[in-house]
Formats: sequence, C-alpha cells, structure tokens
Amino acid sequence: MKYLSNKSGFLGVDNKFKTKEKAVVIPFGLEKTVSYGGGTKNGPKEIIKASHQVELYDEELKCEPYKKIGIKTHKFFKIDKNINKALKTISKINSEILKEEKFPLTLGGEHSITPGCIDPFTKKYKKLVLLHFDAHADLRESYNGEKFSHASAMKRCLDNKNVSIISFGIRNISQSEMQILKKNSNRVNIFWAKDKKKWNLNKFKSLIKGKTVYLTFDVDGFDSSIMPATGTPEPGGLFWDETLDIIKIAFQNSNIVGADINELAPIKGFNSYNFLTAKLAYKILSYKFCLKTKLL
Repeated sequence: MKYLSNKSGFLGVDNKFKTKEKAVVIPFGLEKTVSYGGGTKNGPKEIIKASHQVELYDEELKCEPYKKIGIKTHKFFKIDKNINKALKTISKINSEILKEEKFPLTLGGEHSITPGCIDPFTKKYKKLVLLHFDAHADLRESYNGEKFSHASAMKRCLDNKNVSIISFGIRNISQSEMQILKKNSNRVNIFWAKDKKKWNLNKFKSLIKGKTVYLTFDVDGFDSSIMPATGTPEPGGLFWDETLDIIKIAFQNSNIVGADINELAPIKGFNSYNFLTAKLAYKILSYKFCLKTKLL
C-alpha cells in the first residue's frame, strides 16, 4: 500500500517518534451520481489540506491523540469512472487495511462509496450496524436510473442481510423510501431531525451496546447554517456538540471498526467547512483510540 509522506498526509505531522500505525486515511473523491451541487471529488484534498491547521491537542481527552494513534494517509490515485469498478477498488483497499488490523477512515467523495467501503466488514463480521448521519435516508432502490446512486447508498448496504442501520438527522425522505423503511422496520432505526429535542439517547445506547459498528457520515447531516458546502444542504440538522455527544456514546458502548465521511463539496474561499470536516475526522480517530471511559 502506497502512502503519502506524513507531512503531506492527514494532519501534516512529521512523526519522528516510534508509533505503530493504527489508522489509515483513504482519500476517495468519487463523484459520479451527484444530482444537485457538485464538487465532492475535491473533498478529500481539501479535508487533508485543512487538517494541517487542526490543533493536535484535544482539550477533552487531555492529550495529543495522533501520538497514540499513528495515522498514515493513502496516496491519491485515479478513480475508475465505472462506479461498480470504483466500489470494488475501495472494497479491496479496506480489505487490505483490515488484514493489517488497522482502522480505515475513508474521505469521500459522494455517499455512494459506502456500500463498497463496508463490503469487507460484512464478510468479516456476523452482524454489522451502520451508524448513519445524514439529512437523507438514502433508501431509494435507484435514482435517475442508477442503482448505486448516492441516494441509494443505505439501500445497497441493506442488500447485505447481516447489516442494520441506525440513522441520525434524517429530514428529507421520499414516499418510495417510506415504503422501503416500513418493509425493513426491524433493521432500520431513525432518529428524525424533527424530533431532535425529544431524542432518547438511552434508547440509542441500548440499540448500539456491544455491537460491531461502522460509522458513515454525510456532512449534510449537519445543519446547513454550519455546513452549506455540500450538494444538498438541508436546514434543521445537527450541530457540532450534539453530534459529538452521539458519536462519543457510540464509541463508549460499541466496537466501531471503520468509518467514512462524505459529500463535502468545497466552496472556494470558505475554508471553515473543510476545517470542520477535518476536525470531525480527527475527533473520530481520537475517540476510537483515546477514550478512556468504557461503558461496556
């Protein structure tokens, strides 16, 4: 596997200390099925660039997590224009990372990458829960004639019989998706954005407790006031602190084995959105490897 130099990779840190790498960041700017605003192909590059400005010390965890983690960044590479071949590529990369017993964090690109990302996990684990942050349910059977559309990402994941989903922040869903949701009510739990003030996070804790989990994050899950740099921004979404509360509960009560972050469409001159996404990526890795309190 070919890596960027540490100075060029995620966080831009020249690691001069001996740490066995535990995490691999994979830039995978697939942009094939976007249906409104474009630009997701530039997401990984801008996230990595912004990560060089992220403060390395975490005041919550009281340490510099990167020193305990050891993070390598996969080199940028040409992505096949055929979406099926592209998904097989990311599946192969994640499979290699899993064999090395490392944690893969994929930076998209559009959300259509997730079925490929989770493919090796569905084969390794008897049951897999997707912790899904998004404005959209992504449960369409197809969209604009494409079965592997970003709007069908969660439905393609559900094609794996051992996959279930817990979604947060959904506030845009079609009638056809509601029918699919009803048919899969035993495998999909949605914490609707409209009910945010009434969310029972103890219920979430019980749903996720002891489970093997893959985290997939579409940045349009954030409220559009803090994340307009995405193809389909939606009002009424999640804010930073409440998002971290949910993710922290997940790390404290389950075994999160991999993650992806998708749908950043950078806006020239507005680096704060790239920075927010980079900090989210660092926080996910920090919680994975540096959270001391375990509730299991």
